[in-house]
Amino acid sequence: MSDSLSWSAAWRIARRDLNARFKGLRLLLLCLFLGTGALAAIGTLTAAIESELAGRGQELLGGDLQVEVWQRDLNTKELRALTALGTVSGGTRMQAMASSDSSAGNAAAPVELKAVDPKWPLYGTLTLADGRQVGAPPAGSAWLAQGAMDRLGIKPGDSFAIGGKVLRAAGVIANEPDRLSEGFQLGPTVIVPEGFPAAAGLVAPGAMYQSKYRLALPARRDPAAVQASLEKQFPDAGFSYRTRDRASPGADRFVSRMGQFLTLVGLAALVIAGIGIGGGVSSYLEARRTSIATLKVLGASSRDIARIYALQIGAAALLGSMAGLLAGFVATPLLAAAMSGLLPVETGFVFQPAALAIAALYGLLVALVFAATPLLRARRFPAMALMRARVAPLSRDGQALAWVLGGMAAIIALALLTAKQPMLSGGFLLGALAALGLLGALGWAIRWLAAKIPRPANPLLRSALANLHRPGAATGALVTALGFGLSAFVLLAAIQTSIANNIERRVPQQAPNYFVLDIPRDRVATFEKLVQAKDPGARYRTVPALRGKILAYGPKDAMTRVASLKDIPEGAWALRGERGLTYSDAVPQGNRLTAGAWWGPSYQGPAQVSVDQDFARAIGLKLGDYLTIGLLGVERTAKVTSFRQIDWETMGFNYVLVFSPNAISDAPHNMAATIDLPAGAPTGPLLRAMVREFPSSSVIEVGQVLKQAQALLGQVGTATFAAASVAVLAGLAVLIGAIAAARAVRTYDTVVLRVLGASRRQVLLMQLAEYALLAAILALVALALGTGLAWLVVVKLFTFDWLPDWGAIFGVLALGLLFVLTFALAGSLPLLRAKPAQALRAL
Repeated sequence: MSDSLSWSAAWRIARRDLNARFKGLRLLLLCLFLGTGALAAIGTLTAAIESELAGRGQELLGGDLQVEVWQRDLNTKELRALTALGTVSGGTRMQAMASSDSSAGNAAAPVELKAVDPKWPLYGTLTLADGRQVGAPPAGSAWLAQGAMDRLGIKPGDSFAIGGKVLRAAGVIANEPDRLSEGFQLGPTVIVPEGFPAAAGLVAPGAMYQSKYRLALPARRDPAAVQASLEKQFPDAGFSYRTRDRASPGADRFVSRMGQFLTLVGLAALVIAGIGIGGGVSSYLEARRTSIATLKVLGASSRDIARIYALQIGAAALLGSMAGLLAGFVATPLLAAAMSGLLPVETGFVFQPAALAIAALYGLLVALVFAATPLLRARRFPAMALMRARVAPLSRDGQALAWVLGGMAAIIALALLTAKQPMLSGGFLLGALAALGLLGALGWAIRWLAAKIPRPANPLLRSALANLHRPGAATGALVTALGFGLSAFVLLAAIQTSIANNIERRVPQQAPNYFVLDIPRDRVATFEKLVQAKDPGARYRTVPALRGKILAYGPKDAMTRVASLKDIPEGAWALRGERGLTYSDAVPQGNRLTAGAWWGPSYQGPAQVSVDQDFARAIGLKLGDYLTIGLLGVERTAKVTSFRQIDWETMGFNYVLVFSPNAISDAPHNMAATIDLPAGAPTGPLLRAMVREFPSSSVIEVGQVLKQAQALLGQVGTATFAAASVAVLAGLAVLIGAIAAARAVRTYDTVVLRVLGASRRQVLLMQLAEYALLAAILALVALALGTGLAWLVVVKLFTFDWLPDWGAIFGVLALGLLFVLTFALAGSLPLLRAKPAQALRAL
């Protein structure tokens, strides 16, 4: 074989030597299957969601641009400005109480009232359960969500009342085109004609309602440019805007954060899988060592060897990647189903060629990087060195390092070019590379330390310690594989328990039964008597309720206008849109003064405001600064005289801004209240009484809201658990592969020990001691790596509190360690049953 083999000849040899069931390369297949499948499913799902949000932005929003304002309608000038821009559809959103006299008795239910004009919807179609496609309901009629029908005990054609006005249930809503843009629901939807809220007395001065106007702009008209023009024309009108490319900012933020998390999971699975690939290829080539040496003896060149085994490994890598792509494609509908209700994504199969191509490219690059070292080592060394590799291990191959670094650079470049968050993906891969280096250094340190420390008197411990640093020891590979594999266990436990604890903590166990809005100020005493009459044990609290928008803040002579900010500061969420406002003579319940002084009762001096300390810190507000709000189209300025700490975990009234009464009490407004009933008290009588006595007031049933919040957070937890499980599966595969590879290398040692008289029990105990020493050290490494990555996911991506259950984390880590030891011992049993003479001949 003086000339190099052609690729076709090399493939014939490779194909004959390649087992039809890929024996010896199954770990490579499994690892690539998991890593590529994870990235394929994640990329496909994320691309499908983004495509849905971008392609259906007009339908989801109900227009190209939305203008929203609280507690008032647009004036003539404002409406004329909108009409000049395009087709306008306006309406009202508010909470209300619906009641019915059904065959099951009197019923009352809080609902989300949506009044629309005849032009609604500008985009999309409202579909009813009976298949009809309709627009705004006729006068005297309403479209109801199924939940509202069930709560009221009515069916299509029956009558019910809102605000004392009777309506006919004309149909059940099956698909509401702009539902996602309406945000979190506080009750089932009831859609009514445009003029109904005014006719029912629900939009009197001071009432809590939103006016929403959607615009259908001419083709090629940029909604962002239109928004900028309106902001310049009406800077202090208190408008909130939303464009079609941000039809649901909450969904956009969730997609971004979930996409970041899923990308990290996919890359983590692929990096962990890469370690398994390196171990799998090393084991495979070790098993083919004599075949390689024989080929070299027969005249095969190093290039021939590289071609033959590169083709074998490439075929296995291609098969594993293709299987992973297929699995990712099939798994996408399952992930979409898990997120149904959270995001606008179809639950059927979605084909995204770019996402699949990127996943395949990642998989093949990772296979190249981690397979290069063992492949080049087998190619380079002469036949006699390969024959003696069992007793005289091969030296390092510097050429392989260049391939590995080049492949790593290609992977990082691919991440930077294709990722939606290039800095996040690139940073993660650099971190993974640093972790690999750290574990490699730790493996070297363990070997060095094992060689330096005094030898134990116990022969089993002495042999176990020697196995860590002897020539050819697999300590470095085991440290890397076990470190990443156990880290995956810790990662999953930390993420899952933190999210579960956040759900338990953020959704209070104790909360008022009802929030009541729009109680007329002159009827507060009547409201209190009504609650006491229906349930003497009920507790209630009433506060003034207004809505306004922060327009400016800072020193009196150098105030910062919110409209001039390019970006809202981190944590300054109260600057976005209108917020609840109130006034009080005393520090509100559940608040604690942290700086400044409170105005006293009957205060009549200059207007003052108390600000939440976290919000004040976010915008750099200091005591003595001023704050300007827009309230019903009028600017009001107050001096910041105190900061408060708010207990946001209570479901009571929590206001970022609390004013002195003389600052805003003259504005038209109503009262709001919370009602807390004794445990087990019936809620129906009180609801029905409030509907009769306060038809224009609205009630929010807190229990239903909490259930909805728990369900949504539960879906987030399920989705993160399912995604992170991929990394755990990859970690399991790597653990198994690393132990299996170490077992193959240890065959010679085990046989020699048996020949020298060691019993099976002694060999098992020696291996148990060796793995126990490694596991004890790597448990600490896994704890640091796993919890560090989990902290980034929980705190930085999902902005949850870091609330892991350390008992559960340590328990999962202990299970991982038990798995390692059990599998290590179980893998040694076949070697102990082998006859020494037969095993030696096979070496």
